[in-house]
Amino acid sequence: MDLIWADFLIPRERERERERVLEPVSLSVDSNSTFTPIDHRSDGMDRRLQFAFVLLCLGLLSSTARSDLVVSKAERLVDLNSHIVRVLSKLKVENEGPDDVSEVLLALPDAQAKNLAAIRTFYSDGKLGFVLPTEPIEPKGMPSDVTYYSIALPKKLGKGKTVSLDVLSIFTRSLKPFPEEITQAESQLVVYTDNMYYTSPYPVKYQSLVFRLPGRVESYTKYPKVELVKSELRYGPFEMQPAFSYSPVVVHFENNNPFAVANELVREIEISHWGNVRVTEQYTISHGGASLKNGFSRIEYQARPYMRGASSFRILIAKLPARAHSVYYRDEIGNISTSHLWGDSQRTQLEIEPRFPIFGGWKTTFTIGYSLPLHDFLFEADGGKRVLNMTFGCPLDEVLVEKHIVKVVLPEGSKDITVATLFPTKQSEDVKYSHLDILGRPVVVLEKDNVVPEHNLYFQVYYKFNNISLLSEPMMLIVGIFLLFVACIVYMHTDLAISKTSSSYLEKLQWEEVQATVQHIKNIFDQYLAVHDKLESSLRDLSRSGDVQSCKAARKAADAQFKELAKELKPLLTFLQSCSQASSILPKIEELVTKEKEMQEKEMAKHTTVVDCFEKKLGGKDIESRIASQQQKLTSLKQEVESLLDSISEI
Repeated sequence: MDLIWADFLIPRERERERERVLEPVSLSVDSNSTFTPIDHRSDGMDRRLQFAFVLLCLGLLSSTARSDLVVSKAERLVDLNSHIVRVLSKLKVENEGPDDVSEVLLALPDAQAKNLAAIRTFYSDGKLGFVLPTEPIEPKGMPSDVTYYSIALPKKLGKGKTVSLDVLSIFTRSLKPFPEEITQAESQLVVYTDNMYYTSPYPVKYQSLVFRLPGRVESYTKYPKVELVKSELRYGPFEMQPAFSYSPVVVHFENNNPFAVANELVREIEISHWGNVRVTEQYTISHGGASLKNGFSRIEYQARPYMRGASSFRILIAKLPARAHSVYYRDEIGNISTSHLWGDSQRTQLEIEPRFPIFGGWKTTFTIGYSLPLHDFLFEADGGKRVLNMTFGCPLDEVLVEKHIVKVVLPEGSKDITVATLFPTKQSEDVKYSHLDILGRPVVVLEKDNVVPEHNLYFQVYYKFNNISLLSEPMMLIVGIFLLFVACIVYMHTDLAISKTSSSYLEKLQWEEVQATVQHIKNIFDQYLAVHDKLESSLRDLSRSGDVQSCKAARKAADAQFKELAKELKPLLTFLQSCSQASSILPKIEELVTKEKEMQEKEMAKHTTVVDCFEKKLGGKDIESRIASQQQKLTSLKQEVESLLDSISEI
């Protein structure tokens, strides 16, 4: 007999107890995931008859789902140790109808379903265990505000047969901090709300509920069948509950485990067929728990252990693939040295510490990068294809990823690209240009929101690649270097002048001739100065030896050299005077010639005066007094000549 009518026909004493237990049952769910109780006083009907009428309507609406199947046993374990809630439901489903059944429906209130990150159904036939397909559906004639999932059974369930299923549901954002703000010294308290009964489109004969808690319990919904044993809060067992039974249960407890949330994770996997897979992961991490109020004190954080924030976190552990190497960890400022890396042939573990502890509402960004051996992740597939086998999820422990983007950069020339994942993802394609690329490297982009550690499963990227394409970049490099050398050789052996009769070419030649002439003039004046030095040297010899004849001979030789240099200088000056390119330098040359002539006159006059004084046998003081003015003028002229020569050298 249908349970609706069975409940209606039971004795009045039992019916009152049944109504007390099942009174919260309703047909719809509001926006806050609370089933709206029916007002039994809205008309003059007997409450007992109206309740039976409600159940009858519910039975008619869900007759397709309830007519054949019954949940004979439902045991739920809700793990609240992390900010990611995991609910394991052990179900035993029985077919009481005459027809074979090929699917089982699961039901979740929309308020819970919107936070559902993953759902998996495990089945075992006694020898092998495997995961059954669990897909969302919209069955007709079922209550609204409820999300339904269909479990495809491996074989049809006959009349009187039972099947055991383990359903793992993973929820995020289900723990609400209460209070929403705490100080640096306070512990974090959270609230979790659920249905005391297993939400099912089928009647449930026997069920129980267990909450596994990480810390002390502030409060919880009282009920005759509830027991708190150490870290477990147990409700039930409950018997003979109709479909969609609902009674809210609220647990307020302490949870100081890290509420690490990756607001965005961009993971780039770049394949090089030269033997390397380079992985770069860019994180934006925040604390999703109770916000910090009254500010942060670094002094109290370091000096007082109880002021360090029980719910804050300062260490994250990334479990990298085995044989990962060239690992780095940096943020926008640069490399962060507060990290530890260790591993073996089975795994590699990176312990990282941000620059500051992360409290509620705080955020930090950083990048992790590493390289992997290609042969550990790239394999040959059928049809001449290659397959990359990598994990999808986040390598950090117990981190919720709100937006996860995986970019797989394939070698240039890859084609026939396909992707296989174990869960739905948004897929797109892009192109990345790197060194020596012509067409660019194809990029497979996978996006998924609400990613939890259970999504850290392998996915495959299949593509075709011709090994000859490996030679394209080395050949481009060789050809480029060869062409560079050829260009250098051609340049060195080619006259790039447009015409040897062009004005620019002639001006260039004339300027080169001017430069050569100026250099020649400078050499002549260097010889002038050398002759002046010889005259000064002959006067010094005269003061030591008194040999007047030798001194006169030196003066005569110097005079002859001055005349020879003047003859050599004259045509050079004539050329510069006739050349338009020398207009800027000619005034300095002429000034230099004038100063040199004046210097020669003063030098000869001084030399003659000294020789005459020696012939008259005058004393040294008389000689110095007679040549003092001449010596002063010579020194000044010599400095001016040297200065002009320096300026000419710059030209």
